Amino acid sequence: MTTASIALVDDDRNILTSVSIALQAEGFVTRVYSDGEAALKALVDNPPDLAVLDIKMPQMDGLELLRRLREKSAVPVIFLTSKDDELDEALGLAMGADDYIAKPFSQRLLIARIRAILRRTEVAVPGEHGEAAPPPQPVIERGRLAMDPARHRVTWAGANVTLTVTEFLILETLAQRPGIVKTRNQLMDAAYHDDIYVDDRTIDSHIKRVRRKFRQVDPEFDAIETLYGAGYRFSDD
Repeated sequence: MTTASIALVDDDRNILTSVSIALQAEGFVTRVYSDGEAALKALVDNPPDLAVLDIKMPQMDGLELLRRLREKSAVPVIFLTSKDDELDEALGLAMGADDYIAKPFSQRLLIARIRAILRRTEVAVPGEHGEAAPPPQPVIERGRLAMDPARHRVTWAGANVTLTVTEFLILETLAQRPGIVKTRNQLMDAAYHDDIYVDDRTIDSHIKRVRRKFRQVDPEFDAIETLYGAGYRFSDD
């Protein structure tokens, strides 16, 4: 079983070194980058299992790196932001990040977040090989939609649609019960950890991104309905 690879992108070499050593001690394979341009090319050409991006970097900052990465890849991303900088957090999550951690942070917390996301994407997590494997999750089929949680694979009328972990969880929550309205709070609970707080606009941004991705393969896609003042629902008609 291949060990999970983690890419670290930060212009602070002390952070790169200390976090890389901590992750390697936990059994992860690490790759480090101090330049956004070089990191973008590497993340697209040779995707890791997860990337940790710093927001505050010269030349290409973490938000721009994330924006350009999301045009080509759905690799899970945790981004590092300044303490109490809610604007960075909201922008990063709306642009497709899967989680965030405010600096200064504990390495134990970062490793816990990395493990949580990798478990959701069915990647081998070091130190957990002896645990009982969870039962396989059935493929969800709703009209032209097919979702395979075990493989994190989504198709629409047979065409592949690439979603981030967060986008996948939001769509999965809607598709599990077609026709049932899910509030934004319910979608947030499904997509984020208990200690991650996002506002309604972040969920709206994720929904817009999901719709846009589906319309790239089917311009007439309209299966995700907005019920103003209530939330969203999936229609498999």
